[in-house]
Amino acid sequence: MAFKDILVALNSYPDPTPVSAVEDAVSVAAALGAHLAALSCETRVQLPGHFISASMVSGMIAAETGKSRKNAHDLLAAFDAAAQKAGILHETILEKCLTLEVPDILVEYARLRDLTILPMPAASDQWYAEAIIFGSGRPTLILPESLKRRPFQLGTVAVAWDFSRAAARAISDALPMLELAKQVRIVTVVNEKALDTKRSDEEVAKNLARHGINVVLDKVDAKGKSIGAVLESYASSQAADLLVMGAYGHTRLREFVLGGATRSLLSKPPLPILFSH
Repeated sequence: MAFKDILVALNSYPDPTPVSAVEDAVSVAAALGAHLAALSCETRVQLPGHFISASMVSGMIAAETGKSRKNAHDLLAAFDAAAQKAGILHETILEKCLTLEVPDILVEYARLRDLTILPMPAASDQWYAEAIIFGSGRPTLILPESLKRRPFQLGTVAVAWDFSRAAARAISDALPMLELAKQVRIVTVVNEKALDTKRSDEEVAKNLARHGINVVLDKVDAKGKSIGAVLESYASSQAADLLVMGAYGHTRLREFVLGGATRSLLSKPPLPILFSH
């Protein structure tokens, strides 16, 4: 099933999503032939008022809320212009909410789309990305600061494979992109952790071959490096346009704590990464 209904989340506060990232998201939707909805939240900022006067707090809230409002409207206008120029089907969605309500709103919308695109999250709002990845039940495409190739294309797609449930889910979720790619390379990192399987990676290649996807199988020795560093180096060496991987984490007091590779690649993605959980 192709991706036909995509969401892009545009952050309005404290730092707005760059317009270049808006254009990159439009480029992805155009490459996939999908409808793209842009969502931005006009947030009412919450500030503690323990040590400053109520009037001062009120003024600061009004100023910061005004900043968020302007950013949200500007971003949606930039998106509308870029989408019209690209000739894709699109819509804009403006929500008004408190700052702490933003992650829940993003997750609600993401659950209703085939795929959510999220430009590289700043450190201050990386928790939005985590909420969508772990809470939406749908794949999430994280975009880097800028695409290596414009417009977006699916020349080589690298897939991280470790025989896990998350990796299997990622491959299933990414099938619409894998079917469009010119080359798909499945990489297994060895000598980093024990791989819990009695099956060979040739079996996943057979599965994808039945979808008309020709696969190259690679094994990379970790040599003491983290999986995140190994995958980043591998994707760079193959000039990959997209990395597909499972998102790893565990629950702690109902919150997900990211696994090492997920955390390192999410914090500064070197290329577009499709995460699935």
